[in-house]
Order: sequence, then C-alpha cells, then structure tokens
Amino acid sequence: MQLDNTVSAVVTGGASGLGAATARMLAAEGVKVALFDRSVEEGQKVAEEIGGLFVQVDVTSQESVEAGFETARAVHGAERILVNCAGIAPVAKTTSRGAHHPMDMFEKVIAVNLVGSFRCVTLSSTSMAELEPVNGDGARGVIVSTASVAAFDGQVGQVAYAASKAGIAGMTLPVARDLAKSGIRVMTIAPGIFETPMLLGLSEDVQASLGQQVPFPSRLGKAAEYAKLVKSICENDMLNGETIRLDGAIRMAPR
Repeated sequence: MQLDNTVSAVVTGGASGLGAATARMLAAEGVKVALFDRSVEEGQKVAEEIGGLFVQVDVTSQESVEAGFETARAVHGAERILVNCAGIAPVAKTTSRGAHHPMDMFEKVIAVNLVGSFRCVTLSSTSMAELEPVNGDGARGVIVSTASVAAFDGQVGQVAYAASKAGIAGMTLPVARDLAKSGIRVMTIAPGIFETPMLLGLSEDVQASLGQQVPFPSRLGKAAEYAKLVKSICENDMLNGETIRLDGAIRMAPR
C-alpha cells in the first residue's frame, strides 16, 4: 500500500512511545492520522505536532472504541491502516510469599492488551472490507498489532503480560486468513527491549545494563525503528499473517 494523503490511519496508544513514533512516521508520509489514547494532554500534544486528530478512547470499552472510530472516520474518512500499540505491563508472580496472583490484574492485562487489540481489529476490518480496493490485487487495508518477545520468552513476573502478548501473536494468522478474501493484511511486531516511557523512567545505568543484554546492536531499541518496520509492512504487500521479532537477536533470560 502506498502511503500518501489519500490514506487514513488509526493508531491506538498513539500518545507516547511506539504509538507516537508510528503516528509521526505515518504523518510524515502524508497519511491522515487519528490517535486513540486515554491520555488527553499527551495525545493532543502529539496530534497537534503532526497535524492529526486525537480521540480519547479506552480500548476495554466497546462503546468508547466504536465512538472513536466514528469520530475518526467523520474527520478523515474510513481508515485503511490500523496500528495497535495500546498496552500495559504490570508485574506479579503466579504465587509469591503465600499470596496468589491478583486476578483483577491478570484480567485487566488481558482486557487491555489482547481483547482491546482484537476489539479494534474486528471493528476496523469490518469497515475496511467495505472499501474499494486500491490496487489490482484487491488490497483494502493493513492491520499491525504489537506483541512482545515476552510472548515467547516471558520472564519471572510476566505471566499476565506474556499471556496477553502470546494471544496477539497467536491470533495473527487466523485473522489474516479470515480477512484474506477482503484484501486486508494482518501482521504483528514483537519488540524486544525498547525505549518506551516505562524504561526511559529508569536510571541511565539501568538502561545501559538492559541494552547490553541485546546481542547486536547492544542498546535499547528506538521507537522510530518500530515505526520503520510498520512502514515496511504497510508498503510490502507480501507481508501477511506473520509475527516479526524486532529485538536485536535477544532471547530473554528468566529474570
């Protein structure tokens, strides 16, 4: 798919981190971008910077997501690109010091990361399927979701997060197969250790230590590098139904 001003996109979690970098990249290509996020101040700031649209959306709410898409489409037209970056990553062990894993925490992580992503996928693809194809192959749209290397190398305390991200990786192929006849491609990116707001809040020594765990390049990944992969996925029509690790060859240790 060619990225230009005839295309509109929705980026969830677009107020910061990977989502904000993706929004900036798409806008730089001329794409009309709508940012979905719960953070109003940060979301509006990014939207103003790129000339996009911010919509306050809670991906755990069907009504909120439906209203978000309705608002975005009224301004930019129906989206042909959806990038799911919204997510949370709390930490808790399965059991620790006589206490079980808080079930409300587990359910919330699944609700935000996995169910929230699929909610956006099914609502967006239903709209995309009604659009006219943009090329001779019948392409109508592209959906990119965000997993994590934790989907495959989950560490101590990451059971909820790893389960949610493994679910995203696991649904990639069947959703791609579901949407193939509609000309909608579906991909997932599984980032390694990246410069997200959570990691950037750590000390420089800790960040450097984490970066040294990456075989090459031995540093934290940059949000712009995630965005570059999104761009490649959008532009390369043969990328479909796959989860790509973007991790500098890291394989996470148990701790």
